[in-house]
Amino acid sequence: MQRFLQIFKIPDLRNKVLFVAGLLVFYRLLAAVPIPDIDASRLSQYFGSNQFLGFLNFFSGGGLSNLSVVMLGVGPYITATIIMQLLTIIFPKFKEMYYEEGERGKAKFNQWSRLLTVPLAFVQAYGFLTLLISQGVIDRPDLFDMVRNVLVITAGSMIALWLGELISEQKIGNGISLLILAGIVAGIPGAVGLALASYTPGLLPTYIGFVIIAVLVIAGVVYLNEGERKIPVAYAKRVRGMKMYGGAQSYLPLKINQAGMIPLIFAISVLLFPQFIAQAASVVSPDIAVRLNDIITRFLNNQLFYGIFYFGLVFVFTYFYTAITFNPEEVSKNLQRSGGFVPGVRPGESTTAFFSGIVNRITFFGATFLGLIAILPIIIQQLTGVQVLTISGTALLIVVAVALETMRQVNSQLTVREYEGLE
Repeated sequence: MQRFLQIFKIPDLRNKVLFVAGLLVFYRLLAAVPIPDIDASRLSQYFGSNQFLGFLNFFSGGGLSNLSVVMLGVGPYITATIIMQLLTIIFPKFKEMYYEEGERGKAKFNQWSRLLTVPLAFVQAYGFLTLLISQGVIDRPDLFDMVRNVLVITAGSMIALWLGELISEQKIGNGISLLILAGIVAGIPGAVGLALASYTPGLLPTYIGFVIIAVLVIAGVVYLNEGERKIPVAYAKRVRGMKMYGGAQSYLPLKINQAGMIPLIFAISVLLFPQFIAQAASVVSPDIAVRLNDIITRFLNNQLFYGIFYFGLVFVFTYFYTAITFNPEEVSKNLQRSGGFVPGVRPGESTTAFFSGIVNRITFFGATFLGLIAILPIIIQQLTGVQVLTISGTALLIVVAVALETMRQVNSQLTVREYEGLE
């Protein structure tokens, strides 16, 4: 508590916190502004009957259900970032730009991601509007109104990206993550109110069990996010002139969840892809698009098949993204260059194989837990038998990860100012 109060005692840090809070409030106001010619009652009914779109609406903080100007949020930018990271595997130029050119290369990489965000936002906006038109949720507009709405939604997505970067510049949290967090938190009061409105005295044990499960899930998410395997590392002694260097003992931390929440976003993107195909088919034949969309909707509403498929996607993508972000061969080479080695393991290929084995084992537990987190709403509803009682493990993972990262950055700034005060 004392640490928290220190934030408001330091003028510079207090101004940063208030500035970030103001930007988040502005973003939430934009999420309440719908695009023109929208029937809110038909939208609410449709989103209530479609579990998957309801899930996406939860992450936009209601911005999707009322078709607000920021209905896509920072989703197109996240998709663009994922595509750019995949391109580092295919094209050596992108890999060199991101990994070898330092901060300048990463800045150029991020600029390409921003440029890619514009066409992706345009396509996603058109796709969602076409889907709603095919389902009879909104009336088919004329060409001018359609182009206007798509451009407004695209501009809203770029405004959300701009707000996220303004927040990141304050160095008290990742702006993109905080915008997602704002959307999640905004949906909590409505979910709690719905649960209380449907409460009956006979369900008291169920509600108590739900609270216990929620606490255990939060503890598990914190453990997953912070858990790591520490690999001991020793450094050989080296003599230079009259001085001896090295001989220190250290460790290399390998996180249980190397991939973070990226596999969940990957999986959601894959689940959305068939719907985009159905929407694209509407250009050729509206009837085929409607039939394809009905097939996809029935699959997504089948709890068993949807849960198994979603779990499998998250599990596979966790291994896939971990392989992108952690290269055992590069780690082994860097360790050898600095004169370090793992005790009991020969440098070179043996160290590479050692790191590969360790990463594969801990990733298995991380991937399994992430998969369970993804399908947690289905599990909770099956255990409680109450549809309004649900815990989004994905939302909890994002909330915990963002909160911890924000706390680290704030503590870092407080520590720097404490050292400055000692000078």
